[in-house]
Amino acid sequence: MEEISGILLDWYRLNRRSLPWRETRDAYRIWVSEIILQQTRVAQGLDYFLRFMERFPTVELLADADEDEVMKLWQGLGYYSRARNLHTAAKQIVAMGGFPDTYEGVRALKGVGDYTAAAICSIAYGLPHAVVDGNVYRVLSRLYGVDTPIDSVSGKKEFAMLAKAMLDGHEPGEYNQAIMDFGALQCTPGMPDCSACPLCEHCIARAEGRVGGLPVKGHKTRTKNRYFNYIYVRAGAYTYINKRSDDDIWRNLYEFPLIETEKEVGEEEFYRLPQLQVLLGGTMNPHFRLISKRVKHVLSHRVIWANFYELLLPEDTGLFASYMRIREDELETFPVSRLMSLFLEKKQ
Repeated sequence: MEEISGILLDWYRLNRRSLPWRETRDAYRIWVSEIILQQTRVAQGLDYFLRFMERFPTVELLADADEDEVMKLWQGLGYYSRARNLHTAAKQIVAMGGFPDTYEGVRALKGVGDYTAAAICSIAYGLPHAVVDGNVYRVLSRLYGVDTPIDSVSGKKEFAMLAKAMLDGHEPGEYNQAIMDFGALQCTPGMPDCSACPLCEHCIARAEGRVGGLPVKGHKTRTKNRYFNYIYVRAGAYTYINKRSDDDIWRNLYEFPLIETEKEVGEEEFYRLPQLQVLLGGTMNPHFRLISKRVKHVLSHRVIWANFYELLLPEDTGLFASYMRIREDELETFPVSRLMSLFLEKKQ
């Protein structure tokens, strides 16, 4: 294992990606980068990291920020609970007087799991904690021919022990970044170029012709269809929005008035919905039209099918009184979902 770790470190020194969070030992910056890169490709996350560091160069500034501003900066990255947790954890860090410097302290931060704590502690403090992410699962499962499902309790335990045994105790941060980059750049999903791999002579999966079949997942993700019907109210220079507050997708993001239905409904059926009649005070408005139909938006466990309706009302309307009334030109200042953002871009 020591030989393999050495090969990985040598490969990394020649092939490492030049990234701003690798030029520092600042735990705050490393933490922000790790949260952004959860479920996000490096190419996409880089710009977000730079914007966050420009606006919040210190954890104190992040902690003091308004949540809407944090969410707006995060807009487009998805998995918005990461942004909410980042903001909450920043307040934790300030309250404790600075960024924690132990694994247990870092692990206790909101939104920080085993992987993120190991990454921060090894890179910032040189502590011997091994990371296990999707790239590491792939490298280890192929290298050692492990077919235990990575999403099983036994699999997670087995890979954690294997990663720990592989860890270079002298350069844990460097090694962790090496194996993650190796998985991202060399030992890629699908069929990688094994002939150019410096570990090909050690790889059991290559010897047994099982590279494409590893790692193994035991459970398939089930997706659920949801049906959203948005009402884009245009009342003179004003429109109406609402902040999602339920424990659901896009919590604390803003959107147009929404009627969610259990199944897809056509335009005429939508106009007859009791929920719509309540919003309109029992009177159907003639200036109502469907302007965007069956927009498909895919999330990790859900597929959203959205219709957008435009409703023209006089500027002094008394309808939608329970919603936020804002000027249309202020819409872009509110954090919204990618689905809403795409609609707003299209309508311009």
